[in-house]
Amino acid sequence: MLVPFPIACLTGALLTDIAYWRSADMMWANASAWLLAAGAAMGGLAALAGLWDFLGSRRIRAQRPAWPHFLGNVVVLALALLNNLVHSRDAWTSVVPTGLILSALTVAVMLVTGWLGASLVYRHRVGVAA
Repeated sequence: MLVPFPIACLTGALLTDIAYWRSADMMWANASAWLLAAGAAMGGLAALAGLWDFLGSRRIRAQRPAWPHFLGNVVVLALALLNNLVHSRDAWTSVVPTGLILSALTVAVMLVTGWLGASLVYRHRVGVAA
């Protein structure tokens, strides 16, 4: 139940970065900074829950998509934290181009890890009561 929050916040940060890039309205840069902070915080909580599952079950670690999913989510969290630091600078230099690129990379990696997570649940039946 924790996973949708960082997905929504980090995707929203990409959208608000795009809005700032197109409009230069400071409100969008501020929204990005807040979304990144919330996404990183909720992503940290989701990471703790996922780490508990991952380390607690040999069956999960044995599934082929489990390791790339795990490592990809670590990359997403690292990108979000780095992007949070970048967004703490002056608005224009924090968003264009570095913040925008980091937001796009974060969402791209999330798409891959989401695909792998869906594979774990729907194909390998991880976390599904039989």
